[in-house]
Amino acid sequence: MALEQPDFGTVGGPLAVQALDVRKAFRDHAVLRDLSLEMRPSEFVALLGRSGSGKSTFLRVLGALDAEVEGHIRVPRRRAVVFQDPRLMPWLSVLRNVTLGLPQTQETRQRGLATLAEVGLHDRAQAWPRTLSGGEAQRVALARAMVREPQLLLLDEPFGALDALTRIRMHALLKDLYQRHRPAVLLVTHDVDEAILLADRVLVLTEGRISLSAPVEVPAPRSRSDPRFAALRRRLLSELGVDAD
Repeated sequence: MALEQPDFGTVGGPLAVQALDVRKAFRDHAVLRDLSLEMRPSEFVALLGRSGSGKSTFLRVLGALDAEVEGHIRVPRRRAVVFQDPRLMPWLSVLRNVTLGLPQTQETRQRGLATLAEVGLHDRAQAWPRTLSGGEAQRVALARAMVREPQLLLLDEPFGALDALTRIRMHALLKDLYQRHRPAVLLVTHDVDEAILLADRVLVLTEGRISLSAPVEVPAPRSRSDPRFAALRRRLLSELGVDAD
C-alpha cells in the first residue's frame, strides 16, 4: 500500500515531541512499524539501534525531511538538524555558513558571532571551511543549529567521524550548549557509552519499534566506573543483542 502524507503539525504544552503510529517503508521493506514516542520539553533522549534499524529515518521524519510516512507527528515549530557530515558550503565563510538561510542583517551577524563564541570559534568567523579541522567544522555545524534557538535539536551521529579525544571535547561542548539553551534533544548514536554519558533517557529501536526506554539514573558527573553506569550499559547492550561480558 502506498504511504500517505503524515499528519504533521506543531506541539505545545507538556510535550516537545509526540509521534504516534509512525510507519515508513522503502518499497516492500518496513523500516518503522507503528513507532510511538513522546518527549518532554528540554528532555535529552538518545536513540540506539543496530545498523539499518531505522534510527536516522525516524530522525529525518521528525525533522520534516521525509514526507512519505504514515502516522501522527507533532514537533516544535523551531527545529534544527546536525548530521555526521557538517555539510558546510565551501564558498561561504564560517560566519555565513552559521547564518545560512537567515535574513542577512546586522542583528543576524551579531547572533552568529555570539554563537560562534559559544562554540569557541569567534576568531574563525571569516575563515573558509577548507581551513577547518574535522572538530572545528562540526562546531560550526552545531553553531548553525543553535543560532536558530531550536526547541528541538536533532543530532544524527554528529561525532561518529571524529577521533576519540575530539569526541570527548565535543561531548563537553554539547552538554554546555544544552545547559545554556535547553532544547529538547534527540541524539542518534551507535555508541552506548555516549548515550549514557549525555542523555536523560536512552531508547533502543528494534525492528522499527521502540523496544526499550530506560531513564539514565547515574548522577553527574557520570563515570563509567559507577556500578549504575555499568548496569545500564549491560542492559542496553543486551537489548541490542550484544554480549557485554
